[in-house]
Amino acid sequence: MSTTPAEPERSKAAKRLTPPDIAARKGATPLVCLTAYSAPMARLLDAHVDVLLVGDSLGMVIYGAESTLAVRLETMIAHGCAVARASRQACVVVDLPFASYQENPQQAFRSAARVLAETGAAAVKLEGGEEMAETVAFLTARGVPVMGHVGLTPQAVNALGGFRARGRDAAEAEKVLADARAVAEAGAFSLVIEGTLEEVAQQATQAVSIPTIGIGAALECDGQILVTEDLLGLSGARVPRFVKRYADLTPVVEEAVARYAGEVRDRTFPGPDQLYRKRGG
Repeated sequence: MSTTPAEPERSKAAKRLTPPDIAARKGATPLVCLTAYSAPMARLLDAHVDVLLVGDSLGMVIYGAESTLAVRLETMIAHGCAVARASRQACVVVDLPFASYQENPQQAFRSAARVLAETGAAAVKLEGGEEMAETVAFLTARGVPVMGHVGLTPQAVNALGGFRARGRDAAEAEKVLADARAVAEAGAFSLVIEGTLEEVAQQATQAVSIPTIGIGAALECDGQILVTEDLLGLSGARVPRFVKRYADLTPVVEEAVARYAGEVRDRTFPGPDQLYRKRGG
């Protein structure tokens, strides 16, 4: 039996995945989704994933904020440009940040139009359920593909009372289900379910006709997503319960930087191989 790792299923594709491609995966091979905030990371992930999400989680992961609330639309556009330019196959989705779409559908359309036009991304993601259904319908009717997001919605962390799992009582469970149905019926092409009790996420997946993408939700979701830095062990000591670390790259980075620092201080770097000299001199 060959021990060569299987080539990623996506790597042979020449055509970039689109929102309709993602929508068609309901009940089929699970969708592989990861966050990407930079061109180097997008290049590494592109052949292995179906969706690259430029998440407003970059406020916490990249900029060290306590929440996602301080992220601005211009920041999302800058990072969205980098990811879209560096990828060739994955469907690129960009988060609409807090206060860029909640005011009314018209504001949401202006923000989404900027994102799509300036980044080259295929879709936007927005948080909220029944209260955002009108906005989702307004956007999709005007050619803006929308990925929904229900359950634990980080932009509403203050209203929710913190980052805690949703659906633990009957009222919360029914709210998640109602939100999922409302966003799907409004025309979203897929739906993130975050930080939600397993059985509630299972019910939501069964209740909607679009793919669900779980993060701290259920195995039965139509796909899964993680923050890439969490998966690689680059996001610090504390990570959410739903994260599985597939590598711990922090000590690798620390060791490489320590070696570099030592060589600079003892003047062994740069060496002959890193210097430009006259030929024949």
